[in-house]
Order: sequence, then C-alpha cells, then structure tokens
Amino acid sequence: MNWKIFICLLTTVLLSTAPFVEAQQPKKAWRLGFISSVSLKLNAHMYAGFLQGLQDLGYIEGKNIVIESRWAEGKANRLPELAAELVSLKPDLIVSTGGTVTALAAKKATTTIPIVFTAGGDLVKVGLIASLARPGGNLTGLSLLTTELSVKRLEILKETFPKLRRVAVLGNPVNPVSAIQLGEVQAAAKTLGLQLQIVEARDPKDFEPAFSAMTEKGAGALLVLSDAMLNAHRERIAGLATESRLPSIYEFKESAEAGGLMSYGTNIVDVYRRVGKYVDRILKGAKPGELPVEQPLNFEFLINLKTAKQIGVTIPPNVLARADKVIK
Repeated sequence: MNWKIFICLLTTVLLSTAPFVEAQQPKKAWRLGFISSVSLKLNAHMYAGFLQGLQDLGYIEGKNIVIESRWAEGKANRLPELAAELVSLKPDLIVSTGGTVTALAAKKATTTIPIVFTAGGDLVKVGLIASLARPGGNLTGLSLLTTELSVKRLEILKETFPKLRRVAVLGNPVNPVSAIQLGEVQAAAKTLGLQLQIVEARDPKDFEPAFSAMTEKGAGALLVLSDAMLNAHRERIAGLATESRLPSIYEFKESAEAGGLMSYGTNIVDVYRRVGKYVDRILKGAKPGELPVEQPLNFEFLINLKTAKQIGVTIPPNVLARADKVIK
C-alpha cells in the first residue's frame, strides 16, 4: 500500500474515533469539603442522610464526588484550623454543619469557595448572611429556627406542667447564638409567668456543677438551649436531668431518644439530606448568595414516657395526643 494513502486512512480513522474516545473519558469528580463541630461517631446517621441526599441527585462518593471531612469532636476552638485546612485543599464547595459557630468559621476562612450551611439562631444578627432571601457573598443553606423554637419549647414546658414556676436554662456562652436565644426566652418567660435560672456550660466539666446549682435553687424544669457542644453530650445531660428529677426539653429528637423527657424541633437527618439540593444547584452554576436560605416547615415533638416514670411526672393527655412519637 502506498504510504501516503496509508497515512491518510490512519488520520481519517483517528479523527473519526476522537469523539468516541472523548465521550469515554470519565466525568469530573467534584471535590467537596465537609466540616462539623461534632464527631462522626455521634452524627453518623446525620452524615448518612447527607450522603443519601447527594445520592438521590446522582452524586456518588468515590465516583463523581470526593469528600474531604473534618470533625471538631465537640471542640469549637478547632474549627478555624479545620476550616483553613479544607480551604487549602481548594474544594469546589464546602458543607458546614453542626451549628452557627461552624458556619462562621467557614465564612472567615474563605470568601470565594461556595459554602452550604446548616445553622440556627438569627443568622443575620450574628453576621453570617445579609438576609434570608438573598444571603449574599459565598454562603447559603438551611436554617434550624433555633431562636423561635426555644420559645416554643418553653411554652411546651409550661403547658405540660401548669404549676411550673422556675425553669433552669442551660446554655453555652461561647456560642454567639445562645445570647440571642436567651433574650427571646426571657421575654417569653415574663408572659408565661415563669422565673428563669440561667446556667452556663462551656465544657462538659461544667455539667455537674450546673445541675447542682439547678437543684439548689429549686428549678422545676430544664430547657436546654441549642448548641453543638450540648447536643454532642446529650446522653450525659439527659442522665443528669433524670438523676436530678428535672423534666427537660431539648432541640432534637436524638436527645429524647437518649433519655431526655421531651424534644421539639426539626428532623435534623432530613435537614442534612436537603443539603444535597443546594450542593447540586451550586455545582451546576447557581450563585450561593442568590439562593434563599431554606427554613423548616415540619417539626417533631417527642415524649419519653420511660423518663417520665423515672422522674415521677405525669404528662397530660392533651400534650401526649400532640406528640409525633411517644417512647414507652
């Protein structure tokens, strides 16, 4: 065969197969950063919800996404360092979970990489976003309505125990959202005719002194404010409340399942699952600052009757009837 003819034929074959070869190339694997203020062991079911939300939209870890995770293990002072580590890896997007403190650390670490958060409290007042409708900058995500629901939990305590007069409020002063929650709860307490005893816990070592103070001052019930550190130690707090024979109410159902008397709030696993839709929209080109922050519409009310029996209290039938789940 004439070499010129052979070369022409070879060139034709290569050019004709180029689109096919290009089509066989693997698609880009997106790199996500994931940062949480708590531990994977404690939040494994929530993290699984996050992965499920991604999978529902076609994102499979190890195939078309790679996830770099950082867990602060309940130590908020580690968050700035962990956020900086993620930013240095240059991910396409960072997911921030475990509270507003985590989101603020991620925001401080980068103004360019998109951030999708789950956070509670007045997100505008703490400086996380410009507004719920247009968060601005490189952030968007899902609100947990922490402040508003703290007031609702106080109302549930009063309805459940009409003769209640004094309520201990456990919060973490390191969390900037705690002060906002506390202000709203104090205003609601006046309307409900309740006296509040403010008790602080910056660290787990503060728990036992805090409960000693509650019992010494004659608290009749306990409201635990929303905070990642307090949530991370829900079993211990619920146990101390039971030992102190204090009716208690918490943010997430996991606390009631761990032995707390009641919980009222959003389904946190569902929140983690819904993070996926924000990730998907941003990876497809949406600007995070233009995506409205989502607020929950559905809430769960759990009552643990085992705990009620242990501490010697009776839950009124009208309150029991409203519970989404009763643990017997």
